[in-house]
Amino acid sequence: MPVLKYISQQLIERQNLLQEIHDVIIKSDRSVIATIEPMMGKEMILYKVSGTMKYALSSVQKHISLHLMPIYASPILHSKYKALLPLASFQKGCINFKSAEEIPSHILKQLLEDCAKIDLNKIREDYLQSKKNAKK
Repeated sequence: MPVLKYISQQLIERQNLLQEIHDVIIKSDRSVIATIEPMMGKEMILYKVSGTMKYALSSVQKHISLHLMPIYASPILHSKYKALLPLASFQKGCINFKSAEEIPSHILKQLLEDCAKIDLNKIREDYLQSKKNAKK
C-alpha cells in the first residue's frame, strides 16, 4: 500500500499531521525508504535504512505514535526532547501524542534533523566490536 493511501485511511482529523510528519521525515533524513508494514500487530509507515527500521509512524485508537530508534539509542536526545515536548508521552523509543499542539512543527523538524545524524548501523557495529573486544 502506498504511504499516501495509508494516511488517507486514518482519522480525518489526523491526516494533515501524519502527512506533515511523513514529509519532515523524508526531507530530514534522505537515507530512509518508507514502506507500509506490520509492526507490533498494526500496519505502520516504517522508514528503513538498509532494511533496518529507523522510524515508524502510526495512528492508533487513542493517539499517534512516532517511533524513533535514534532516541532509543541516545539517552541525550531522549532527555532533550522529553524536556522540549512536555505535552507528549515518551516511551523508551517512541513519542505518543494526540494533536499538533503536543508536538509543534519547529521542534519536530529539529528532532528529526538530530535523529537523521544518528547512524544506527555504526552504533550496532561499535557495540558488537566492543563485545568481541571484551571477550579477548
